[in-house]
Amino acid sequence: MATVAGGTTEKLVGYMGKAEGHNLPYAEVREAQVAALDEQLQSRIGRIKLVKHRADEAGISQIGAMEDVVPLLLPHTAYKSYPESFLTEKKWDRLTKWLGTITAHPVDTIDLTGVAEIDDWVEACARAGHFVACSSGTTGKSGMLDASQADLDFSCANGVAAVQWGSDIRAGDMRTPAGAAGAVAFTHRNAVIGGSMMAAFCDPAAQHFKSGLPPVTIGSLTKMITLRKKITEGTATPNEIQDFEAESAAREQGLAAAQIGAVEDIISKRDKRLYITGMWGSLYPFAAMVRERGYSAKDFHSENACYLGGGLKRAQLPDDYREFVYETFNLNPRFIFQMYSMQEINTSMPRCQKGMRYHLQPWLVALPLNKDGDELLPGTGKGQHEGRAAFFDLSMDGRWGGVISGDHIHIDFEPCACGSTSPSIADNIVRYADLEGDDKIGCAGTVDAYVRGLS
Repeated sequence: MATVAGGTTEKLVGYMGKAEGHNLPYAEVREAQVAALDEQLQSRIGRIKLVKHRADEAGISQIGAMEDVVPLLLPHTAYKSYPESFLTEKKWDRLTKWLGTITAHPVDTIDLTGVAEIDDWVEACARAGHFVACSSGTTGKSGMLDASQADLDFSCANGVAAVQWGSDIRAGDMRTPAGAAGAVAFTHRNAVIGGSMMAAFCDPAAQHFKSGLPPVTIGSLTKMITLRKKITEGTATPNEIQDFEAESAAREQGLAAAQIGAVEDIISKRDKRLYITGMWGSLYPFAAMVRERGYSAKDFHSENACYLGGGLKRAQLPDDYREFVYETFNLNPRFIFQMYSMQEINTSMPRCQKGMRYHLQPWLVALPLNKDGDELLPGTGKGQHEGRAAFFDLSMDGRWGGVISGDHIHIDFEPCACGSTSPSIADNIVRYADLEGDDKIGCAGTVDAYVRGLS
């Protein structure tokens, strides 16, 4: 479990896996969260350079109210603030020093011997207990989020507990895994969490479909996006363009073949209680291929389960995409789990069955902000609010738990239709970048400049 910063933090994190955590009087939870936030500041200000800089800059030495933590929240872009030259020029020592500005643990144990590429660097970090989860980027840069072993352990346990709170899927169900094929982004965090889910809900003897697709490592992802950027800018060489086109074509062909195999796999398992995983953007065309083969709800088990992660991710789907997937695989709402989370935090927010809202657990502090991300919305803690999502995850061990996201949310601090008293977020989350074509967080520039200066 995560290393906690004090007694109040430990109490709040201790509700993990306990349904009562969603039924506590929120006024009491909020009071405890303020105390826990101060525990976090006192224990981390001397360990995370970026947090100390933000605290000194804002003149904050103690947190006595929710408003006090806002200047200490980090924009999600902070984890992309390393100079791009560190990757292109393979300055692994500089990238390691940069990591040292955002992590809670020393980086001097990272041995860079033999590190030639970014994937080698990620593995070197892991050997030293720094599990760098690299989020995908659309500009050629990936966010690099350090996590400790305690973070991985907590995320695994919390993920399994969240599924069981938000659905009737249960550990020990001994289900058979299935789902759409796709190129999987490999990080140690994703691999460990995925493995814990399979161990909890699936029969270890059940056959797993092997797509044959190579995992998408941070190195291959960065290479592809950087080359796409060079093509757009007109700086790519003819050979680079040829290689890019050939690799893209090979990936498309491989994915198409794998998808056919995945369709055949799920059809062959149609009499089993399935554990189907994926996102809407991949599950809808997958379901369409199953329908084309002549199979639908009448052919599948009545207790199939589905784990849905993430939103549409800009996928363009028909209005009835949910119903289409449900009716293809005979899915009962009781066995459908959907959650909201992000790479920057440890915690999953499970969606309830009645209110269809994502619920926050006591150790995950809700901090809805204005569009610029520099002020807490007035009246936060009571009623309904619409704004930028920001959170402080008190379970975080490897880095600072406070993050400002790029998401626009509707959050309600009153009891949900499901009866839970925990704050809940409506299932209509969108990115500011999609709403307005651009997204600028007020403090991002100064944070990026500071981190670059240290590295």
